Amino acid sequence: MTLDVQLVGSTTQMAVVTLRPGQTVYCEAGKFLFSSGDVVMETKLTAPSDPHGKPDGGGLGSLLRGAANAGKRVLAGESFAFQHFHTPGGDGLLGLAGVLPGEMRVLELDGGTTWFAEKDAFVAAEAGVHFDIAFSGLGQGVMGGEGFILEKFTGRGSLMIAGAGDFIDINPADYGGTIRVDTGCIVAWDDRITYGVETVGRLNRQGIMSAVFGGEGLTLATLRGNGRVILQSVTIEAFAKALVKSSAKPDQQGLGALGGLFSGSRD
Repeated sequence: MTLDVQLVGSTTQMAVVTLRPGQTVYCEAGKFLFSSGDVVMETKLTAPSDPHGKPDGGGLGSLLRGAANAGKRVLAGESFAFQHFHTPGGDGLLGLAGVLPGEMRVLELDGGTTWFAEKDAFVAAEAGVHFDIAFSGLGQGVMGGEGFILEKFTGRGSLMIAGAGDFIDINPADYGGTIRVDTGCIVAWDDRITYGVETVGRLNRQGIMSAVFGGEGLTLATLRGNGRVILQSVTIEAFAKALVKSSAKPDQQGLGALGGLFSGSRD
C-alpha cells in the first residue's frame, strides 16, 4: 500500500502523512513535528527494515547488533535511534520536516534502485526502506569538503528527504552526460549516477584566484550518467555564514558605530 504523503508549504515544507493501519513510518530524532492521538510512537535502535535488527525480544545478539549500527550512525553524525510510528486503529495523522528552511521530496523506491543522499537529508521512510551509511571514498570526501559519509537507501517504499532552499531535478544525460556542482548543493542521486570530485582549474595564478575569490574552494563535485540528481539552491555552509553575519552586532563605540552605520544596521 502506497504511503499517503502530502507536502505542505513552498520553500519551508513539511510532510503530512496519513498513516493507515498496517503501515509503519520511521524517522530520525528531530524530524517529528506532530501526530494525532491514535498514532503510537516508539524509539528503537534500528529501522523496521534493518536486516541486522529484530523486533523486541530478539535477544542479546540482536541488541548488540542494533547498538553497533546505532554507533556507526553516531560516528557518521546521524541520530543514535529512530522513532517509529504506527496506528493500531483507524487512520492517523503524522507531521514531519527537515531541520532547515527548504523543500522536501518523496522518492518511491522500487526495490531495484539505490539512492544516496548527503548527511542530514533523510527525514523519514516507511518500513520497507532500509537506511544505511555509505562512504564515497576518503580522497573524494576530503577533497570535496563535505565529508565522505553518505546516507544510503535501498528496499521498497516511500522515502522523504529534505534540504535547504529550492530544489531542482537534473539528469546529466540531458547536458552531455556530466554536470559540475558545488559539493554543498547536492541533496541526493540514484545509483545510475557516478559521483566524483575534481579540482577547479590548474594550480596557477588564475586557478588560485578562482579558488580563493570565486567562493567555490579548490574542488567541485562531478555527477555523471543517465539518472536523477536532486540539487538545492542554498548550501548549508552559506546558510550558516549568513546567520553568523546577521547575528553579529558591531560594537557601538568608535569605529564599530561607523561600521554599523555603513552596514545599514539601525540597532
